[in-house]
Amino acid sequence: MAKESSFDVTTGVDLQEVDNAVNQAQKEIGQRFDFKGSRASIDFRRGDEVVALVADSEFQMTALLDVLQAKLIRRGVPVKNLDIGDVQQAGGDTVRREIRLKTALDSDAARKVAADVKAAKLKKVQASIQGDQVRVTAPSRDELQAAIAVLRAGDYGVELKFGNYR
Repeated sequence: MAKESSFDVTTGVDLQEVDNAVNQAQKEIGQRFDFKGSRASIDFRRGDEVVALVADSEFQMTALLDVLQAKLIRRGVPVKNLDIGDVQQAGGDTVRREIRLKTALDSDAARKVAADVKAAKLKKVQASIQGDQVRVTAPSRDELQAAIAVLRAGDYGVELKFGNYR
């Protein structure tokens, strides 16, 4: 019997890097002229995996989001894993926006990943959903490389990570 090779498809966000990016963004908004005297703030709730933005106007909210995204990109955090909420009115003439972090593969994305692997019709390649990850197995490592290439070409709404390759 041939030995099966496999890899896992997951997604995630390094929460420490998000924390660092939020701290850098807070420093920048504290120094920028267009934020002087405003109540603009960024709050990272690590336990809830949510970044809350508060600004005086929608214009400032757009600038605040741009600063945060630039810092996240520089720190290597995939912005595809951000679920950016709508701007909501808050008390005291401010606006609020919540950004949820996607730290696990949701069931729809996992089903789409498994379906795309099966639709590629690679020889003896199997994809199975295991909780918040998808395990792809095949007898040949070359077929697994082809499966990775197929998955990198697709769009699943999150940044895919390929790990546990053996």
